[in-house]
Amino acid sequence: MQNQTPLILVDGSSYLFRAYHTMNFSTSAGQPTGAIYGVINMLKSLYKQYQPTQMAVIFDAKGKTFRNDLYPEYKAHRPPMPDDLRSQIAPLHQIVKAMGFPLISIEGVEADDVIGTLAHHATEAGRKTIISTGDKDMAQLVNPHISLINTMTNQFLDVEGVNKKFGIPPELIIDFLALMGDTADNIPGVAGVGEKTALGLLQGIGSIDEIYQNIEKIADLPIRGAKKLGEKMLANEEDARLSYLLATIKLDVELPLELNELNIGEADTAELETLFSEYEFKTWLKDVKAGKPVLPAGTAKSNEKDADSAEAKPVESSIDRSQYETILTEAQLKSWVSKLEASRLFAVDTETTNLNIIAADLVGISFATDKGQAAYLPLIHQYPGAPQQLDQEWALAQLKPVLENPEIAKIGQNIKYDQSIFAAVGIELQGVKFDTMLESYTLNSVANRHDMDTLSQKYLGHECIHYEEIAGKGKKQVTFDQIDLDIASKYAAEDADVTLQLHQSIWPALEKEEGPKNIFNEIEVPLINVLSKMERQGVLIDGDFLKQKSNEFGKRIIELEKKAHELAGQPFNLGSPKQLQEILFEKQGLPVLKKTPKKQPSTAEDVLAKLALDYPLPKVIMEYRGLTKLKSTYSDKLPLMVQPRTGRVHTSYHQAVAATGRLSSADPNLQNIPVKTEEGRKIREAFIAPSGYKVVAADYSQIELRIMAHLSQDENLVRAFADNLDIHKATAAEVFGVELDEVTSEHRRHAKAVNFGLIYGMSRFGLAKQLGITNDEAAHYIDTYFARYPGVSDYMESTKAKAKELGYVETLFGRRLYLPQINASNGMHRQAAERTAINAPMQGSAADIIKLAMIETQKWLDAEKPDCHMVMQVHDELVFEVAEDKVEEYSNKINQIMANAVELSVPLIVDVGVGENWEQAH
Repeated sequence: MQNQTPLILVDGSSYLFRAYHTMNFSTSAGQPTGAIYGVINMLKSLYKQYQPTQMAVIFDAKGKTFRNDLYPEYKAHRPPMPDDLRSQIAPLHQIVKAMGFPLISIEGVEADDVIGTLAHHATEAGRKTIISTGDKDMAQLVNPHISLINTMTNQFLDVEGVNKKFGIPPELIIDFLALMGDTADNIPGVAGVGEKTALGLLQGIGSIDEIYQNIEKIADLPIRGAKKLGEKMLANEEDARLSYLLATIKLDVELPLELNELNIGEADTAELETLFSEYEFKTWLKDVKAGKPVLPAGTAKSNEKDADSAEAKPVESSIDRSQYETILTEAQLKSWVSKLEASRLFAVDTETTNLNIIAADLVGISFATDKGQAAYLPLIHQYPGAPQQLDQEWALAQLKPVLENPEIAKIGQNIKYDQSIFAAVGIELQGVKFDTMLESYTLNSVANRHDMDTLSQKYLGHECIHYEEIAGKGKKQVTFDQIDLDIASKYAAEDADVTLQLHQSIWPALEKEEGPKNIFNEIEVPLINVLSKMERQGVLIDGDFLKQKSNEFGKRIIELEKKAHELAGQPFNLGSPKQLQEILFEKQGLPVLKKTPKKQPSTAEDVLAKLALDYPLPKVIMEYRGLTKLKSTYSDKLPLMVQPRTGRVHTSYHQAVAATGRLSSADPNLQNIPVKTEEGRKIREAFIAPSGYKVVAADYSQIELRIMAHLSQDENLVRAFADNLDIHKATAAEVFGVELDEVTSEHRRHAKAVNFGLIYGMSRFGLAKQLGITNDEAAHYIDTYFARYPGVSDYMESTKAKAKELGYVETLFGRRLYLPQINASNGMHRQAAERTAINAPMQGSAADIIKLAMIETQKWLDAEKPDCHMVMQVHDELVFEVAEDKVEEYSNKINQIMANAVELSVPLIVDVGVGENWEQAH
């Protein structure tokens, strides 16, 4: 049985700006309050009109959104928010919450997207929804279940209302916005297409997809300038497609609240009294003091016992910080050690002075054995007046046996960090069975972020204490050992408590999914120990060599700048796209190959690369850009990252970032060190072996193509790998119909582009662009390839079909990648998801294989403790430091482990190199 009243979703940001421009009130102290007053009045009016039991107010969050990533100029021309409006946001949020309304604000998306997602969920549940907004873009959401109301104009829009107002149905509103653009949001649209032309196109032909499929029909439409409009549409298709993406409201935002958690709660009258007094809302204050209902009369909560209201109770978090214990005596610690020893599993978390594991000092440790049963053991808090704490050496000695007991399971959130911190104080953390970050990641790598704050909001409905709240921000931020113990203890114990409760929430769901559960148990958890050891080992770099390279790069950069000025005939800023546009396209008259969404000639990397084939200045600019990036990112920066305690650089590997399962690294990012240019390879020369050792690099050869052969079981492809043929040469022979010994280097280059392009979902247009051939030639290559390798084509089609049915694809080992857009009505979104569906099983399987190889390699290293250390993992490559007298023996062993990490239908080939530095070994 459904709720009788509709779900009300309020576009708080829309009304905030409108109220600001309408009402100009302020307190006697000068604090502006007009926007607050306007929005609160609107909420009361809306509540009185519909008497809902569920209603949420949604605001934009601070910062950029995913649309800025799609198009940096999105909303770029908007002036900064006025200070007198900004100062009203926090008090407005406080009042809205105190009135009992759920308030939602999510970073990375706009209020529209949150509203769209909530409304979409309500529609799926058969619920009626009314969206209160003044934003015309919201008309795209209207359906038989969703209506709009603008309380400022009292305009109500259902499906019929949208048709009447705009002349098109709700499902064409996105196309309408995309065609004519939006100056307010800086959405480019199609140049020269206004409202009337957009309507003419949509009413005459249909959606943007249909327009581009029937471009020849435009000339026959009764639209002014119709004969030339088709050409204009074709010339601006990129802008139209981009604008469509920008105008589309997301319907799949990861939400902190479920629909049944949007009940209007009890008003906090004490808080409201304080706020109304402070902001001088005298009438409201008088009503609150008199005990009058905060919300208008006749809106008491329904007593109906329907199914929705029975389930729609606010999440009651069991986080009760008052129950946390601070361990300051020997008796307390011994009692907690006994609790930990008696438990089957417990959560553990460390607090330190630094996020870098090598630079960090251990400040304290927290534990949780059950919901709300958590404690913090402080060790070195040293602010004035800090209480006496237990001797660190003695305390750690008490904990060491239980922390090193493999029979007692440990849970952490990013427990790799804690494992490394314990190792630094002589404790080998064992029994690591669970990591809530990895549980969330393996369950669904693309659903949301996997940090504690995000997960706590999602699964527990609880907002954690933020570090900045207790330590300060920026230059004023203090380290954890300087924080008052009462405050620090609540923060630290909460981390352990939340971690335990997250595990209890996420693990039951993960345990039901066989593939993801196996990935978690067999790959991700065992890898924690491997990565911890690699990070602690670090890598040796030659700082003097890098300084020398920086000097060389600097001199060459100056030479290039001077040469560019000579070629241009005038000095200009090589880093300024605007000045570069003027020089290249206005002064020198170079052909404009591509335009930006703002209709300016593009100076992007791919454009300069094409121009550089025929013109000297773009070639100089490209070299300048490359060297500038190398210098600032690597040769200047890497020596500064050497840790004084070890004399080495220690990267941090991230398991829960890349959706496909690949590792990423940061500080420094080893994955992005360039290898395609001679100068880039020089950076790898700086990664050296210590005295008495060599660098050994072991790299899987063409692993994704081998996985494709295994997955597709294509006879020709499997045979080529089984016969150990040069796969690109073999493909060239097949595609060009020549004998192997007749394959030219040009043939092989084209075949290589086809091999790799197809597994990444490249179209004939993309292949043509890469190889500099016609679209027809590219299509012929692809058709011939599939004729020679029909199993590959069958695999691709069956994979797409399976993805559409299940909503996800899997790797060989059960790692799952969800594809929320695989059945999207939007063609661009759907095709992108299809390309991902084809590639993800290969890229993800490659990631799984190298992780399995790392786990097996570490087992060998731990068991035999040879003079060998695994120091880096980059793409499909493992890098080691090996004692000089053991290089041949250990290289063979590493090759054997990696080649036999899994069994495929084709052999896994490992290329092993040796050198004084990484570049020589690679």
